[in-house]
Amino acid sequence: MNLWGIDMRILAIGGSGGMGRFAVAAAQHFDTVEQIVIADLNAHNAQSFAAQMNNKVSAVGLDVNDTEALSKAMVGIDLVINTCGPFYRFGVPILQAAIDSGCHYLDICDDWEPTIEMLKLDPAAKTAGVCAIVGLGASPGISNMLALIAMQELDSVRMLYTGWDLGGATPEDQSSQEGTNAAMLHGIEQMTGEVKIYRNSAYELTKPLAPVLVDYPGLPSFTGRIFGHPEAITFPHNYPQLQTSINLAHGGDIESWLLKSILSLVDWGLISRERAAGLLTWFERQRTVGVVEQGSQAMPAMYGMAIGTKHAKPASVGVAWVGDAIETGGEFELGMGAATGIPLACGVKFLSQGRMRVPGVFSPEVGHINPREFLAEVFEQLGKLGKVSSTALDDNIQISYSW
Repeated sequence: MNLWGIDMRILAIGGSGGMGRFAVAAAQHFDTVEQIVIADLNAHNAQSFAAQMNNKVSAVGLDVNDTEALSKAMVGIDLVINTCGPFYRFGVPILQAAIDSGCHYLDICDDWEPTIEMLKLDPAAKTAGVCAIVGLGASPGISNMLALIAMQELDSVRMLYTGWDLGGATPEDQSSQEGTNAAMLHGIEQMTGEVKIYRNSAYELTKPLAPVLVDYPGLPSFTGRIFGHPEAITFPHNYPQLQTSINLAHGGDIESWLLKSILSLVDWGLISRERAAGLLTWFERQRTVGVVEQGSQAMPAMYGMAIGTKHAKPASVGVAWVGDAIETGGEFELGMGAATGIPLACGVKFLSQGRMRVPGVFSPEVGHINPREFLAEVFEQLGKLGKVSSTALDDNIQISYSW
């Protein structure tokens, strides 16, 4: 098996889903990729999608709950890319199977609970010589890179926020998935019960959607709402000097009575998370999405914000994803699928080129990925899809300073 060089053979679990199809469509053109096998519960739809790709791509039916079939699917594979959600059900067992099979691993896990358990597999991955990056999508993924750039601008960092506009997080229409949407299940999971954050130098469980005032440099203060996500727990895992790490969401329908009512019904045990996800999916399809507010005073669509010191003085830095790609309903409408699947494809490119060589289980911000180089590749790939008018890094991210 060729672990660190060219001609990688890839198993794309969930590769014809709303997120995975973008990763596969991009990765098929990489010179360092020899073969991509899409593995999906819906074999017919996966094969139909594979038929639209080039001759590197094929498809098989796979139920990831069948551990024997999962292991067999990984025979002869160099890299597993996993977009099979919800990750609180499938993240840990698929990563464990990849490690046992000696396959490198990338995913878009956006649930904090399995992220904690997957990071515990770091010793096993090191022993197996496997490089695994968990959460290499939009958030987490791009958000981690934005926050890491913000941290690198300061001399010391004590607080870190990652955040994004909930209004842009609409599911993709095209997918092999049937039944309850995994992205909606994730949202319900992370907005009900309790979620883990890092505050006052300690991990704590707290109520999701609690308000947090954000003093983003150069903008009027705005309110973010705590949203359960891996960034809140992986940054202090990798940077123990942090005192606070919280993931936030704003905009969209996060303040709506309908969303709050659905979440309350789940918390009271009156409806299941699956039923709530179905209701929320229906609601999203009925409403009309407007154009995201643009301009110098608009809240960022996605950002990382670091608070600490610069030259021994209090300082903060915000790094935001800006530009025409994040305009909802505009000429360059991005969508969750491209925003999440393309970073995963860029991870495939970096790994297959040997630019991520360290064995172990890591989150994106650990330092093994150069954030500027990675984001530059993301925008290059988005440009090939016609999702951005400019692929230049400086046209797509904006750094704001408090000084």
